Amino acid sequence: MNFNKGTLEELECKGNAISSKNAVVGFDGFVDKIMTVVDKRLGPGDNFTAINRICELGTRISGAAGKSTNIEVYPKTEKIGGNGPIMANALLTTGMHVKYLGALGKPSIHPVFKEFAKRTDAVSVSEPGVTLALEFSDGKIMINDTSGIENITYFNILDNAGEGAFYDALSRANLISLLNWTMIPNMTAIFVALLENVLPNLPPHNGRLFFFDLSDPQKRPDGDLKVVLSTITRFRSHGNVCLGLNYKEAQQVFKVLGHKTLKSDAMGLKKMATLIRQDLEIQYVVIHPLESAACATKDDSWWIQGTYTNEPKITTGAGDHFNAGFTIGLILGLSPPACLTLAVAFSSYYVSTAKSPSLFDIDNFIRNWN
Repeated sequence: MNFNKGTLEELECKGNAISSKNAVVGFDGFVDKIMTVVDKRLGPGDNFTAINRICELGTRISGAAGKSTNIEVYPKTEKIGGNGPIMANALLTTGMHVKYLGALGKPSIHPVFKEFAKRTDAVSVSEPGVTLALEFSDGKIMINDTSGIENITYFNILDNAGEGAFYDALSRANLISLLNWTMIPNMTAIFVALLENVLPNLPPHNGRLFFFDLSDPQKRPDGDLKVVLSTITRFRSHGNVCLGLNYKEAQQVFKVLGHKTLKSDAMGLKKMATLIRQDLEIQYVVIHPLESAACATKDDSWWIQGTYTNEPKITTGAGDHFNAGFTIGLILGLSPPACLTLAVAFSSYYVSTAKSPSLFDIDNFIRNWN
C-alpha cells in the first residue's frame, strides 16, 4: 500500500519540531572497512572482476575444504561503524540533538570518529571494534573483531560520562536508543542497571521512547535472548518501547517466543510483528526485510512495499538508517504508516547515495518515489 501522500502531509505539519528533539544513543562503535571480494585480478588497483553474490563466495570457500585457498579483498572505504554511531549520524543529519556514548577510542578518539564525536558531544568508553564488511549484490558478510567493546560496562559508562551528566542526558532525551545487544557481552547487565539505578530516579518525560536493536542474535544462546527480551519488556514502565528487527532477527525472536515461522509476505510480517508485540507487551514492533516493512501497535498492524536499488553504493548501515527513520517518525508523532514510509525512504536514500539524508532530502525522495 502507498502511504506517500499522507506521509508528506504529516511531515509538513510536524517535521519542523525535529530541532527541539533530543536523543541519547549507545553503546557500541566499530571502524567499518568496506570491502569488495576479488574474483579475477586483471591488473593493479581496482583492475579486477568482483565476486558479486554470497553463494559464489560460499562455493569458493567450500571448494577449499581439505586444501587451501587465497581470498583477496579490495578496500572501498573506511568509515564510522556500529549500529549506534551509524544510527546517531543519521539522526544528526535531520537536525536532532544527539548525545553519543560508546566505543569510539580510548585513551583518544579514533580518527574515523573525531568529527562525529565533536558533533555528538560524545563520551568514549573503550576502544572500538573493527568490522570487515564484505559487500555483495545480494547482501553482506560482516567479520567482527569485538575485543575493544568488551570493556563497555555500566560502571565504565558512569566513570567516563560522570553520573550527573549521564542522568541529565537521559532525563532530557525524547529518544534513548540502546543498540547492538548481540556484540556487547555486558549489555543485559547495562539494561538492568538502567532499570534499577537510573530510570526510577529520572523525572517523568511525556513521550519518551526506548528503541532496541538486538543486531543479529544468532550467535547468542536462546536462554540469553529470552532474558533480554523479558528485560526489554520492563522498560515500558518508563516510556514507550520499540523493538526493531530485520527478518532474520524476527524469525529467531519469534521461535524463542514459541511460534512457528511465518512467510515474509505482507500477512506473515504483520502477524509476526503483532504476536511479538503482544508477547512482549510493548508499544511497537517493526520488522524490515530487504523488500518491505511491517509494524504493529496495540491498535493495528501495517505493511508497505520497499524500494529496490539495482546498483547500491553501500549496504552496510541500511538497517540503522531504517531505524533512524522509523524512530524519527515516532517521536514526531507521525502515524505508523508514515513512520514505515519514512523508515524505508531513509534506508533507500542511504543505499542509493551512501549519504545520510536530511528531512528535506527525504521529502524530495518520497515525492519522486516510483
